[in-house]
Amino acid sequence: MATLMTIHAHPDDETIGTGGTMAKAVRAGHRVIVITCTRGELGEIVVKEMDTPDNHRRLGEIRAAELEAAMNELGVTEWDNLGYRDSDMMGREGNNDPRCFWQANVDEAAGRLAWLIRRYQPDVVTTYNAFGGYGHPDHIRVHDVAVRAVPRAADAAAYPEQLEAGLEPWTVKKFYEQATPESVRRAMNERLKELGADTAWLPPKDATPEQIAEYEDRMKKMLTPDDQVTTWVDIGDVLETKWAAIQKHVTQINMDFPFMKLGIDGWREFWGRETYKLRESRVETAIPESDVFAGLS
Repeated sequence: MATLMTIHAHPDDETIGTGGTMAKAVRAGHRVIVITCTRGELGEIVVKEMDTPDNHRRLGEIRAAELEAAMNELGVTEWDNLGYRDSDMMGREGNNDPRCFWQANVDEAAGRLAWLIRRYQPDVVTTYNAFGGYGHPDHIRVHDVAVRAVPRAADAAAYPEQLEAGLEPWTVKKFYEQATPESVRRAMNERLKELGADTAWLPPKDATPEQIAEYEDRMKKMLTPDDQVTTWVDIGDVLETKWAAIQKHVTQINMDFPFMKLGIDGWREFWGRETYKLRESRVETAIPESDVFAGLS
């Protein structure tokens, strides 16, 4: 069977973006590796009674336990961490911490990820798009690092010290970016409007023309035109598993979140498929695909 590696910024991102794909892969007998690049130390705590200075101090440890609980739901047994500090949201003080992922030397970080690719030898790798999905600095950096690490992991001239330590070059057969289909997200936004949701996913109700233009520019960076989505993975048979796993990220997710307000029935309507854009493939596959492992023997 093949090996899937999904690369993410913080604990919870893995379940939100690729939880269904991972659960299906496990059920099919594939090996699944999750890589998080930070521990999510600067995340918010959405549970009021847990939102204490002590819990913020130890949030990295709390989120590590939440990740383990979520992986237990999905059936994933292997995960690793790239070793950087959370950078917080764009424009905040955390961006300036020399330990954070946003400040990382991209070539050094790519070397760390290449080491993990050579160690775990994945056939399929997923990352984010160049906007990081929604503009978070750590998500953008995941993209920057992954698009360097994947080809370098296959290059014997890259990071020769790894080869001297016994690791061999490894060629990933299929490399994907997560993709949010434009039609799906806009339909979801319309449903949230109907529900009267007050969320940053939508422009302000009294938005100025400038705010609407800014919102549409953001949507353009976030969303993928449907005809550019190459891979539509039906996760209907594991949707309840993903629903249970995402709720293990207790400090980060509650039922007031826009995508949780939709409920499991809304998920069936809007999130019944996880979607990707195939960046590179070394195997023949017919587009559109319904499986990230399509074309692998």
